[in-house]
Amino acid sequence: MKHAPSLDDLELFALVGQAGGLAPVSRQRGVSVPTLSRRMRALEGQLGWQLFERGPQGYRLTARGRALLDETEGLRAEARRVRQLAAEPAPVEVRITAGSWTSAYLAAQLPRFWQVQAGWRPSFLEASARLDIARRGADIGIRNQRPQQSWLAGRRTARISYAEYALRDSVQGYVALREGAVETPSSAWVRAQHGEDITVTASTPRMLADLACTGAGRVVLPRFAALLFPVLQQVSPEIGALAHEEWLVSHHEARHDPPLRAALDSLAAVLTDPDLRRGLVAPD
Repeated sequence: MKHAPSLDDLELFALVGQAGGLAPVSRQRGVSVPTLSRRMRALEGQLGWQLFERGPQGYRLTARGRALLDETEGLRAEARRVRQLAAEPAPVEVRITAGSWTSAYLAAQLPRFWQVQAGWRPSFLEASARLDIARRGADIGIRNQRPQQSWLAGRRTARISYAEYALRDSVQGYVALREGAVETPSSAWVRAQHGEDITVTASTPRMLADLACTGAGRVVLPRFAALLFPVLQQVSPEIGALAHEEWLVSHHEARHDPPLRAALDSLAAVLTDPDLRRGLVAPD
């Protein structure tokens, strides 16, 4: 049974065929001329084809050689890509899933916890539904309760509190997510407590805040998220029924991987900082 030639031999063959001789490839790749000659003959023997016509003018490709050169174009591109990755590894993508307001906060604080030269690259997945960390739907999740599954590890970051916000204290009525949209605890609370006073609905939490900034109604926000909208003022006491703990969650085993460990530590630093997230209580 014939063995498939190695990618390295095919790449050397392509270089010799393009250069028309052994000497230029020897200088380029640091392989001696005798070694190159031996490997080209071994490749011909392996394939059972004559790939070169050898003579005083160098190595000329035969018809079989030209056909093989065309077929190896994609392989050569892949070999170059692999060498480039080995020489300069690309940052590892770390997928981070969080709710709308936590995602917005992390986007605003990005320079504080990530730089281009870091060995990892954040990929944000804003999601109301939980992506499955166990099945690698995400690498890190920011959740509103402690993980219960044994294969998940969690770090408590803060206590998140909520309140009503509006353009001014005299604003009446509420804005809430429209029926059929992915419900959030805050929007469900508005419907339960002030359903008859809802004036405007929208499909996303961010749009609700934008509407509140125009005076369309009151909006219920995490107190740290309200910092993104300086024109809004708090117009109610803290809503105790909505307060919850926040947890930074990852797979129990994967958290020891250096890029993921670096991402977890960086995220924890900005999620636990009470000076950055006014209106929360940092963990003990």
